[in-house]
Amino acid sequence: MNDNCMLAFLNALKENNTKEWMSANKSWQKEANADFEMLLCRILSELSAAGCPMSGGHDVKDFIMRYARDTRFSHDKSPYHASLRAHLSPAGRLPIPVGFYIHLEPGNSFLGGGLFASQFKDATSMIRNHIVSHGAQWEAILREPAFAEKFVLVGEKLKNVPREYDAALSVSEYLKHKSWAIEYPVSDEELDHAELFAQNAAAVFLLMKPFNDFLNQALEGFHMPERG
Repeated sequence: MNDNCMLAFLNALKENNTKEWMSANKSWQKEANADFEMLLCRILSELSAAGCPMSGGHDVKDFIMRYARDTRFSHDKSPYHASLRAHLSPAGRLPIPVGFYIHLEPGNSFLGGGLFASQFKDATSMIRNHIVSHGAQWEAILREPAFAEKFVLVGEKLKNVPREYDAALSVSEYLKHKSWAIEYPVSDEELDHAELFAQNAAAVFLLMKPFNDFLNQALEGFHMPERG
């Protein structure tokens, strides 16, 4: 495995983000993709060995997100994401149930957990209600020292607590959220050592697991809307 191939390809894609360039560099893209798949397999193996299997019978390709961007409502018309992205979850790349997110981008790589998508109103309501009903458990997860040392809650937020909830609740600040996620930054240098990175990534993901478990308990019974 050429550990630098992924970032080298992504750097080049960022500078040449056109369909013509991508078509002319298919072999390089395939090499970078193969390295990413191998890295994901190593992480999945580490997680499985730690008692946290995530494959769900999926092929590793089922976890990987596509390069193509939806540019319909964006001022940036670049056709591709200059990043390699994957979501390790029993449902593959779908955002729910929540899983472990891997984002490789030169100078901006990170590991993530939780719900990054804010467009599912039912999911948002289910999580808010679960936080209200299990506030002590939620706050204990966020305040656990090993967790708090590495992660800060991020996500899209409202300015005010939704009207249907009591703003005096101790968890009211979390109810402003429309998405609940955590991120752990990764340096480019860490990606030079695939085996060690896979071990470290699995360890980080295991620290995220109670957070993900809480959200997935909240989301039990949620069904992804059918595409029209």
